[in-house]
Amino acid sequence: MKLETNKIRNFCIIAHIDHGKSTLADRILEYTNTIEKREFRQQVLDSMELERERGITIKSKAIRINYLARDGKQYILNLIDTPGHVDFSHEVSRSLIACEGALVVIDATQGLQAQTISNIYLARENKLRIIFVINKIDMKNADVNSVKEELANTYGFKNAPCFLVSAKEGTGIPELLEGIVKYIPPPEASNVKNDFRALIFDSSFDAYRGVIVYLKVISGIVKKGDIVEFISNKKEFEVSEVGIFRLKMEERKSLTCGEVGYLSANIKNLSDVRIGDTIVSNLSPVKEPIPGYKEAKQMVFSAIYPVESRHYPALREALDKLSLNDPSFTYEPESSPSLGSGFRCGFLGPLHMEIIQERLEREYNLDLISSAPSVCYRIKMRGKTVFIDNPAKFPPPQEVERTEEPFVRLKIFSPDEYLGRLTKLCKERRATHLSTDYPDPRQVVIISEMPVSEIIVDFHNIVKSITRGYGSVDYKDIGYRETKIVRLDILLNGERIDALACIVPREKAYERGRALVLKLKEVIQRQQFPIAIQAAIGGNVIARETIRAFRKDVTEKLYGGDVTRKKKLLEKQKHGKKRMKILGKVKVPQEAFLA
Repeated sequence: MKLETNKIRNFCIIAHIDHGKSTLADRILEYTNTIEKREFRQQVLDSMELERERGITIKSKAIRINYLARDGKQYILNLIDTPGHVDFSHEVSRSLIACEGALVVIDATQGLQAQTISNIYLARENKLRIIFVINKIDMKNADVNSVKEELANTYGFKNAPCFLVSAKEGTGIPELLEGIVKYIPPPEASNVKNDFRALIFDSSFDAYRGVIVYLKVISGIVKKGDIVEFISNKKEFEVSEVGIFRLKMEERKSLTCGEVGYLSANIKNLSDVRIGDTIVSNLSPVKEPIPGYKEAKQMVFSAIYPVESRHYPALREALDKLSLNDPSFTYEPESSPSLGSGFRCGFLGPLHMEIIQERLEREYNLDLISSAPSVCYRIKMRGKTVFIDNPAKFPPPQEVERTEEPFVRLKIFSPDEYLGRLTKLCKERRATHLSTDYPDPRQVVIISEMPVSEIIVDFHNIVKSITRGYGSVDYKDIGYRETKIVRLDILLNGERIDALACIVPREKAYERGRALVLKLKEVIQRQQFPIAIQAAIGGNVIARETIRAFRKDVTEKLYGGDVTRKKKLLEKQKHGKKRMKILGKVKVPQEAFLA
């Protein structure tokens, strides 16, 4: 049976974290009998162990649904479940380019949150048809009318289709499916022959089949045996398999215009596939890239080193494979005198950094050490401007004319009772207050501009703690602003330890330096000679602690005699300790870098 393009509906589910996207996807799959009961489990599309443990979606997951509508026609629904946390917004933007519509899920008990608004604007930029889904209507504290009013009056969505559901109970799912068929437009059909064009929105690696490309067919048809070409590198491959996404990949004879599926072509080199690239037929008359994809911009940087140097090649291979599945982080080789060879990695945010490191440890069985997270600074020197994401490369103070750091426009959504404490937190984090809005009498939105470096250290957790879990944070990059920042060095007996260096605001340098030397004094073991721990800015020491040496009583064996004998032994010990201090090496334990 020939697949008609006008019977296809491609859509994704987007929302703020914990508003019920994955549970809604479960109910849709259950109602349409896409998954057999024996295979069903909660959050069925969250296949990663880490996702199920944390209760969040990390990777977007596509699945194809056959739906018999009330008009008696059979439709193909391609659903993509997306993450809700701001650090995984790149996953959402990649999913949007493979869709014509989006279900925006809103928690009836919490209303519109930070990431919900951000995702709505992303969907609008991609010209997607938006359907609002007010979820959790079965909860006692659900306030549906307030959410509807907020949508209509505050954000101007008066005529947008809106459905009331309880993803947990299954209420409203039949009506929602009919709404998807009615309101989301089918993909545009193409009548040009030999004009296969497809957009890559994701990929994965299989040990036997090589790189598997996830794509949306924009025009034409692709089947086994076809020769396809990647626009970015002009490389050609013979297609060995095409198929669609069920709970597992399911092979098909061909993929046609509008379909979302996968393609395998025995691609062994990981660098041959790039997310956002366009695939065309080698016979295609038009070989131009499909617009819509935006490269991710990394905001947080950290160095990752293997605990044992022999695992360096395994770490490189793991990063290669992981970047294929998640192209939103970057990495480049780096070496440290203290930690050996490793990689300097860039991430979208602190949670993204934490997840990547945990995936490397779990999925590839690696033991890793990571440096403190930092951001990319812009340093203006005499005659040139440099970008620094590694504190070890920060130039000496006398060469620096001006320092700038990245800022974001920050929005904090919270119940109004926590306004005072949140304002105090923003002030402590060097924020410039812009406005305080009240989209609802009980809810407040604090808008300010803040350095990225102040967000990456526990900011989300503190906001959640202050607001008892009801607060949410969203931010958008607004470029660089001039600030006074310095490189804070840690010296052990006069020797600089690059891995412990950090870039800090000048007004907080003493506070940070004092805290660092005190922490290092706790974790570094005593030696046979004293160890001076110093925090310094350039040549100026701003904080110091000393770890006392072990002291052996060399005069214990003496029993009387002239006092000069005792002085002679003590002087000999003094010279020995002085020589040991020059030749001895301070062993810095791994706990020091983690601390």
